[in-house]
Amino acid sequence: MTVSEGRAQIEVGPMVIDVLVPGSDVDALNRRQGQHVEFHTMLVLEGVGQGTSMVPRLLGFASAHDRAFFELFTTVKNIGHRKALRALQMPAADIAAAIARRDTATLVSLPEIGKRTAETIIAELSGKVDNYLDSGGSISAPGDPAMSSMLSDAIAMLVALGERPDIARQLAERSMSKNPELDSPEGLLADIMATR
Repeated sequence: MTVSEGRAQIEVGPMVIDVLVPGSDVDALNRRQGQHVEFHTMLVLEGVGQGTSMVPRLLGFASAHDRAFFELFTTVKNIGHRKALRALQMPAADIAAAIARRDTATLVSLPEIGKRTAETIIAELSGKVDNYLDSGGSISAPGDPAMSSMLSDAIAMLVALGERPDIARQLAERSMSKNPELDSPEGLLADIMATR
């Protein structure tokens, strides 16, 4: 697999398939060179030559949850598939949180999103992003402070090891959801490192 500029080239038998990916997934995919990677895909038709021809494009996401958020995000006026892929430079939960708290500054910090577009995103998606907050109802439920503390500690350890905070959170939450029996930040960190 080769990943650059939002495009992953995946070898499937004798074929090489181009998969367009969100910017937030590029670093994680680069670290998984040579490993088995699972994509949740979407096939779209993209108009070229002023719409006279249609070219199929395969879009790939780390989870069905991310793909669903992408589908919602592209319902916003003037946000097409390519623009959305470039704009999604942080996890869906972080973008959903910015929309929910009407934080135009965070949205404007994304590529391709200006102030007017950020305001449009908030106007059109406010009230529709609740399912995507905190990674779609992730493990760190407010009623479970022990889980929340363990998750926060594991994220802090990953960041101390040089991981970006958004990627650290994704890794920790995925590991916790796959292994709910984990009961310490050290165990969670060990599980994350073993699966990389």
